[in-house]
Amino acid sequence: MTADTSAPSTALLSGADRDGSNYTARHLLVLEGLEAVRKRPGMYIGSTDSRGLMHCVWEIIDNAVDEALGGYCDRIEVLLHDDSSVEVRDNGRGIPVDVEPKTGLSGVEVVMTKLHAGGKFGGGSYAASGGLHGVGASVVNALSARLDVEVDRGGHTHAISFRRGVPGIFTEQGPDAPFDPTSGLRKAKKVPKTRTGTRVRFWADRQIFLKDARLSLDNLHQRARQTAFLVPGLTIVVRDERAAVGEEGPAEEVFHYDGGIGEFCEYLAPDKPLSDVVRLQGEGTFKETVPVLDERGHMTPTEVTRDLGVDIALRWGAGYDTTLRSFVNIIATPKGGTHVAGFERSLTRTLNEVLRSTKLLRVAEDDIAKDDATEGLTAVVTVRLAEPQFEGQTKEVLGTSAASRIVANVVAKELKAFLTSSKRDQKQQARAVLEKVVAAARTRIAARQHKEAQRRKTALESSSLPAKLADCRSDDVDRTELFIVEGDSALGTAKVARNSEFQALLPIRGKILNVQKSSISDMLKNAECGAIIQVIGAGSGRTFDIDAARYGKVIFLADADVDGAHIRTLLLTLFQRYMRPMVEEGRVFSAVPPLHRIELTNPKKGQDKYIYTYSDNELRQTLLDLQRRNVRYKDSIQRYKGLGEMDADQLAETTMDPRHRTLRRINISDLESAERVFDLLMGNEVAPRKEFITNAAATLDRSRIDA
Repeated sequence: MTADTSAPSTALLSGADRDGSNYTARHLLVLEGLEAVRKRPGMYIGSTDSRGLMHCVWEIIDNAVDEALGGYCDRIEVLLHDDSSVEVRDNGRGIPVDVEPKTGLSGVEVVMTKLHAGGKFGGGSYAASGGLHGVGASVVNALSARLDVEVDRGGHTHAISFRRGVPGIFTEQGPDAPFDPTSGLRKAKKVPKTRTGTRVRFWADRQIFLKDARLSLDNLHQRARQTAFLVPGLTIVVRDERAAVGEEGPAEEVFHYDGGIGEFCEYLAPDKPLSDVVRLQGEGTFKETVPVLDERGHMTPTEVTRDLGVDIALRWGAGYDTTLRSFVNIIATPKGGTHVAGFERSLTRTLNEVLRSTKLLRVAEDDIAKDDATEGLTAVVTVRLAEPQFEGQTKEVLGTSAASRIVANVVAKELKAFLTSSKRDQKQQARAVLEKVVAAARTRIAARQHKEAQRRKTALESSSLPAKLADCRSDDVDRTELFIVEGDSALGTAKVARNSEFQALLPIRGKILNVQKSSISDMLKNAECGAIIQVIGAGSGRTFDIDAARYGKVIFLADADVDGAHIRTLLLTLFQRYMRPMVEEGRVFSAVPPLHRIELTNPKKGQDKYIYTYSDNELRQTLLDLQRRNVRYKDSIQRYKGLGEMDADQLAETTMDPRHRTLRRINISDLESAERVFDLLMGNEVAPRKEFITNAAATLDRSRIDA
């Protein structure tokens, strides 16, 4: 009986096999070439779902973009065909078609079938590139049911096809066509010698990719737009031929930008600018030891000097969110890396130095943190270098350690020059940025002092509401109303006048803090401001959540005099600055209490005994009308100096009862104009306010002055 030399099945293992003593070299499997890619695709493209399929498209596009980075290509076309194939065209130099001496294969076959083969290693072809490991095109080839390559070079179109990485010839169209595995690059036709370029078309192998793996047109547009920003002057066309072709033909988007990352930064910025886009540019060198193939074919460790270029665009805005995009050459690094670490560290350190030198940050105050420096910041961080070190083929994290130091040095030098510039415009912008950063730091510290885990203004979110709040019984937000009442005297009358089912009352003592020229920490410490934010219950500033608001309407109830107008303005400043969504959604109102009460002597049946007027002009017109109709009234016309002079019935009838009252809705039709007015009337700058008052004094109706 002869021995079976095949590997034993699990069911028939002998006792020696079970204890591992027969585990020998014959059990080992060595995967060679593209076979390894098909066996473990996730190692090369991350996954076999839609994300992995998109990564294959990126690999081919990145090869074309590398030609653009070298200055050899200015147009790339990406076509999504209706047969599920993807084609990428460029007008670069074209993949080399001559024979590579070590393998005896054409340059196209080497690039498409050999892992770690390409023009990115020796440094003679590309100074900086996105495809860095030499596996991109060959991986896509290995994972494609069919891949066609056409290269225009030397006056001819050279063509070759592959099935799952094996070169050959398809006799018909499509990935399922009969295939003859015959190696070799063939000349297809003649073309003008000046025409060069590469066209790669591939059909993803459904033996590898999941059935529901699909290409995302939105992701493709986003990547194309991003690349067009990063390579100024490059035109990228994305044409989708999968949809039904109408009169206008396939859906096509063209991306072309000449402004570079400065324009990209403006595109990404979500808020009102606090500064112009600032460019931080510089370069540095570093040395690293890499294995280099010598003349005898041996890999010899060699120390080489690398150049690393840094180009950063950043802009601070009035908002709170941070938008940071980072790139190495043209490859996005969504998980950051050493270049981002160097940028953030140097940004924070430089701002601290300038804040200390300008005394904006007091000696007793802590340094600002990274989150303070990046609040409202939009930044695009790019570095360019040959052969960067990435963590994996998906290239999501840069690992080149020297990038951190070089980026930090460039940021420190260039950012400090901007922040300390003596130019008028830059000086104003730098000041605004520094004040914003300090305000963010003080807010963070104030929140920490209030012992909250989050940055939400938790002193205002206590579970126990202020004792002076006279709350309503209903919790129906669409129906409930909060009256912010001026003074305790008016509160007593308002308590009787209100409908306690849905109307809540919160008294404030006179004029609250002017929050326009106060820091956030001062606002938090102010009892009146704190009570208002706490009672509304939706937070403030960037953490304001309008869905959490406890009342559907907020109504300012103040006297109809100059002081009352000032109080309404101070309240409106608080809402505009820290609870703006309430104003934007039209949920903030001002009550309109009457100024006068006319008592009729003998009112007719059905006629009201009292007539209320809301201005001196309306009073005069009403009295003239009564005299013309011979309606008698008492000469002692009552003029209300404040809400406290009304009894409960009068206050309810004129100001609080929804059936009879008049409310003025506060809205913002022009946000930028509104902010300018608030800065003028309530801000720190006295001179513009004085000029405004002086110029407008002549238009004042002196009879309206309550003196």
